[in-house]
Amino acid sequence: MEVSADTILLLWEKLVWPLLRLLFFISIGLFAANLIESLNWTKKVSALSRPLIRSGNLPERVGAAFTMALFSGVAANTMLAESYNDGFLNKKELVLANLFNSLPTYFLHLPTVIVITLPLIKSAAFIYVGITFGAALLRTVTIVLIGRLILDKPEVPVSLSIPARKVDEKSKILSKTWKRFKRRMRKILVFTIPIYIIIFIMNRLDFFNYIEEIMAGYLQYVPWLSPQALGIITLHLAAELTAGLAAAGALLQEGVLTHREIILALLIGNVISSPVRAIRHQFPYYAGIFKPQLATELIIYNQCFRILSLIFIGSIYFIISAG
Repeated sequence: MEVSADTILLLWEKLVWPLLRLLFFISIGLFAANLIESLNWTKKVSALSRPLIRSGNLPERVGAAFTMALFSGVAANTMLAESYNDGFLNKKELVLANLFNSLPTYFLHLPTVIVITLPLIKSAAFIYVGITFGAALLRTVTIVLIGRLILDKPEVPVSLSIPARKVDEKSKILSKTWKRFKRRMRKILVFTIPIYIIIFIMNRLDFFNYIEEIMAGYLQYVPWLSPQALGIITLHLAAELTAGLAAAGALLQEGVLTHREIILALLIGNVISSPVRAIRHQFPYYAGIFKPQLATELIIYNQCFRILSLIFIGSIYFIISAG
């Protein structure tokens, strides 16, 4: 059976290259997590978030992952997975830690969001970004409060909770890091590659588009959504955020919709599209790092928490702007 050049090119562009890139970033995060552990740099890396983790009775390693999330979400989750697998975090702490990282993860993507939103929807971008930032900040503060309520306060200061140990020679550190990296990476590959291929096939069969179309179809029965706002939401679902923003910008420029209506449409599109995109983009690497069952739980917790925070902050904006 012959395989055409177009098919080979499609597989390379849509499957092989994205998968290789994903595995590359996972490997970088995994190696960094193991190296930080071997060098006993956890306390140094977590210095930035120490006041927050102390307030929330969270372990030092959670603070280290929080700081790493400012640079790489994959690296941060890998650090959490390593700490959980090694017994330094229990499941309750892992769930809270994963949710705790929403603020640095938001800052990681903030420049891209600003660059996309500001030229397209002008001043409305500040409102939209402000609401999403407020939701991310609310999630982090809430986790600190929950941690303070349900986690036991460390018997010693958080910064001293990890006993100091003698640093090995550089060659021994690298050897230990490499051995741990290879062992863990093999397990990640076992889950990540087949799941990524399954998600790719589902995507090619338009499964996710079908789900998004069904979700968008129900919105036509919402009486307070205008046809123009519904068009923004549909584009947001069908073709990512940029398409919805482009439509919103055009309607705003023509005076068809107000800032308030634009923000409402974008927030609804954000809320509805996030769960499907989480399955499509996050689940393959989450399943490799945390294993499928735990990955599913973490994604569900994340999405529910994210949606509730957006609805809460968005509601405050709409109540204030209605006056």
